[in-house]
Amino acid sequence: METMVQPRSPADVESGGGGAYRWVADGGRRAVGGGLRGRLDALRELIALSRTRLDGRTLEGAGRVLETADERYRLSGEHTVVAIAGATGSGKSSLFNALAGANRSQVGPRRPTTAEPVACVWPGSRPGADGLLHRLGVPAHRRHVPADGSSELRGLILIDLPDHDSSATEHRAQVDRMLELVDAVIWVVDPEKYADAVLHERYLRPLAGYAEVMFVVLNQVDRLPGDAADQVVDDLRRLLDEDGLALGEHGEPGAAVLALSAATGRGVGELREALGQFVAERGAADRRLAADVDAATERLRSVYVAQSRVGLTERARAEFDDRLAEAVGAVATGRAAERDWLRYAERACGSPWSRMRMRMRMRMRGRRGSRWGAGGFGVGASDVGMTGAGTAGAGTTGVGTTGVGASSRGGRTRAELAGVGRTDAGRGGVARGCRTGRAAAGRTQDGWAATGQACAGRSSTGRNGEEAEGLTAGGRTGRGQGPVGRQWEAGYARADGAAAGAGGASALDGRAAARPVVEHAVRTVAAEAAHGLPAPWAHAVRDAADRGAYGLPEALDKVAAESEESLRGGPAVKPRWWTVAASLQGMLSVLQVVGVLWLLGAVTGVGDATAWISGLLPAVLGSVGGPALAWMCRVVARGPARRYGQDAERRLRSAAAACGRARVLEPVAAELLRYREVREQYAVASGV
Repeated sequence: METMVQPRSPADVESGGGGAYRWVADGGRRAVGGGLRGRLDALRELIALSRTRLDGRTLEGAGRVLETADERYRLSGEHTVVAIAGATGSGKSSLFNALAGANRSQVGPRRPTTAEPVACVWPGSRPGADGLLHRLGVPAHRRHVPADGSSELRGLILIDLPDHDSSATEHRAQVDRMLELVDAVIWVVDPEKYADAVLHERYLRPLAGYAEVMFVVLNQVDRLPGDAADQVVDDLRRLLDEDGLALGEHGEPGAAVLALSAATGRGVGELREALGQFVAERGAADRRLAADVDAATERLRSVYVAQSRVGLTERARAEFDDRLAEAVGAVATGRAAERDWLRYAERACGSPWSRMRMRMRMRMRGRRGSRWGAGGFGVGASDVGMTGAGTAGAGTTGVGTTGVGASSRGGRTRAELAGVGRTDAGRGGVARGCRTGRAAAGRTQDGWAATGQACAGRSSTGRNGEEAEGLTAGGRTGRGQGPVGRQWEAGYARADGAAAGAGGASALDGRAAARPVVEHAVRTVAAEAAHGLPAPWAHAVRDAADRGAYGLPEALDKVAAESEESLRGGPAVKPRWWTVAASLQGMLSVLQVVGVLWLLGAVTGVGDATAWISGLLPAVLGSVGGPALAWMCRVVARGPARRYGQDAERRLRSAAAACGRARVLEPVAAELLRYREVREQYAVASGV
């Protein structure tokens, strides 16, 4: 028998990188084929990228394939390991002896006859068969060489396996183990049990993908009369076709189906010739491992192949941005900024008398705030007499603190101000409507609120928004507190010692973005991103969105507060025509005063009584020209005010969208990118 030498350890092997092995002088190691090497590398990368997303049991089969491939290519590539498998009494041991040219495997009527595997090794040009036999677990005393030493089967290692239907459990387990390690299999069937359900359902059907490394031999055809052998072979082909086993006919790759008789030698030469050609190609190990990779990737198909096109569309991103803008009240902020711009324009372009009246009202309001204490006009307290557990506007908040705290002397607290929706630890639901209480400065009208916006009562004594009805960025209102904040009015209130609300203003002025709107936006965009993904990756996308959503409402509150703070004090650059209009108002006021004094002099007799006509003209011009100029300024201010409000809305919308992208969309996009990477690796590994 050939002296068998154990190959060198993997550390001694010259590696070509990526799991490839070169030929070496003593081991006969063979490089992995280019296509198979790429598939194995892709499968290895696929497992590495998926460990944090898939459980170990899912990746276990693919890991075993890689281990098997690495182990096989560390051993001899000169030899091809072919196992003979079959049921009890099929004659596989007789066929083994016929190919070996001598009785190497025991044959007898006792069942089961083959209790442990038997090997016959045809010497190759290089040693190394011993390592393969050790891997298979073939005992040393069961290793033989052929009697004739024919060169046509050089490099073949033929293994006679125990019966796959043996009554001994350990025999069946040994067969199953060795079938996973050999390069090819010769299935031996007989005319009586070729249609056995155990053979087809347990072995041939599950192993249909290994057709290129499989032979199916109908033995004992000498027992069939006439053309019965051809009929049995045709029926066997039909059963194999139903099993999904490709048949190698007309030069196509697939399993070879042969009929022979090991007892008489009929057809054995044909099998020997087919085996010789099969072994000479030196491709059985590659084809076997390629089939292993096919089977492993097919089992992983459900966790890598999406049902439809995946990814976030521009429409989904735009809808997410719109919902965040709704949550921070971007539209309301823009409208209130527009109203505040008009209010500043009116103050700048109004007559001195109107500005004087405005200051007097502010002083009176400040005194009332000082007397009422906690019900004053400070930030976080409503000047309509409604206070919140923390801070409240002129009614309710969308999700912020609701009016359920201590009331001021100027109004009543009403629990129903929380609006329609759930209240959780001081956070209201999505406000639907509210009704303000009786205010000290007048009675407010019934208001309405959109999602995340509180009701804004309009004062019956105000004009052109003088009794501020602005909506805050967080969906809150307060008379005298718009997005711009009515700094001049709040300043008077604080100067007069107006206290904060019952709970005090929070770090963000008590604003809270509409939490249900934010949660709905995150759920929607996560569902859109996860649509069509395999379950593990869809779960990973939703987890990434949930992690990003944690703290998102508070971040949006901060964005809204910063936006409101930037709007305080009105426009940074005052239009020049405000100065011109103010100068004209001053001149008209002087004319009005001069004309009135002239008329008083004429009436009282201080001056010439006939000169009253000279005083009438400047008095009328000053009295009529001032309001007319103020009206013209209001008309002219509408366009710039609208642009100012649109800019404020756009800035707040962009800031909210940037916050949502950083916290939600980017983590979701990272998960989708990881899925695309593993999907590409899966496509390479599966050979698509």
